Amino acid sequence: MKIAKEYYRNIISLENLLEAWQEFVVGKRHRKDVQQFERDLMDNIIKLHKDLELGGYRHSAYSPFKISDPKPRNIHKAKVRDRLLHKAIYRVLYPIWDKNFIYDSYSCRNNKGTHKAFIRLQELTRRISRNYTQPCFALKLDIRKFFDSVDHKVLIDLLKEKIEDEKLIGLLWDIINSFEHSPGKGMPLGNLTSQLFANVYLDPLDKFAKHKLKAKYYLRYADDFIFLSDNPDILLGYLVEVNQFLKTNLKLNVHPNKIHLRKFNWGIDYVGYVALHRYSIPRRKTVKRIFKKVARLLRENDYEELTNAVPSYLGYLQHASSYRLRCRLEELVGYATNPLEVKK
Repeated sequence: MKIAKEYYRNIISLENLLEAWQEFVVGKRHRKDVQQFERDLMDNIIKLHKDLELGGYRHSAYSPFKISDPKPRNIHKAKVRDRLLHKAIYRVLYPIWDKNFIYDSYSCRNNKGTHKAFIRLQELTRRISRNYTQPCFALKLDIRKFFDSVDHKVLIDLLKEKIEDEKLIGLLWDIINSFEHSPGKGMPLGNLTSQLFANVYLDPLDKFAKHKLKAKYYLRYADDFIFLSDNPDILLGYLVEVNQFLKTNLKLNVHPNKIHLRKFNWGIDYVGYVALHRYSIPRRKTVKRIFKKVARLLRENDYEELTNAVPSYLGYLQHASSYRLRCRLEELVGYATNPLEVKK
């Protein structure tokens, strides 16, 4: 299905921009840049609408900063005006593309996510192993520096396969070209549009795995993807084919240090958990990081951040066999009721 010209008009319409603002501003009203934009909200939205309508819009520069989640990442934050437009674009284009993605693509999609991906992994390993009575193997792969390596021309060509409106292509091209890690390559981690573009970019890989390789058991979350089979030789054959496909068609490479072929009974580490026969456990490195951070917050008497962090840690742990870990964490911070009460 081609995206016709009315979609550009829908994206830039005042109605869509206002609705995008209502969604965008949730949880952000305390931020200074958002407050400044909101002071003259209608003037700013009308100005954005006119610039888009008349072809005068140009994406602004980014503000870079670093985070650790846990590994260091470079985030590039766009101006509020640009982020509002990203939201407006996403609201219109995401539902169109989402229908075309394979079922077992789990990143940045409604009703998907890490927990659904891991539940699906458990379901497939149980099916392949015939209720844990037969061998099951997993080939887990990762794309090397995916966001830094996205080729702008490849991405825009993939978008053009569905979009025939030149104005919409021009707008998307402006957003894509607003950031470069190296000449003609790279996407900013901070953009909402990058989430959609990442799935568009890797959709050919998903289709190649399912339709060309005929891989019955394949899952992808972001740039981490996994093949499952009862035959390890089949999985090694997939590795050769996938690496060649990525290089030739998407100008990407499998990360050479993140190729893992494992037996199911050794444990399969995926999306933050480890799947084992009949049960699962949280990833050891993640647990270590959680307790290390909690200990630091307790030492620093930072009870506000502790109050915010611990419920999410408990939420993470409860999706695996972790009763003792949760009890230990609750005891450590003096967890009492909901909301969290920290004993000072």
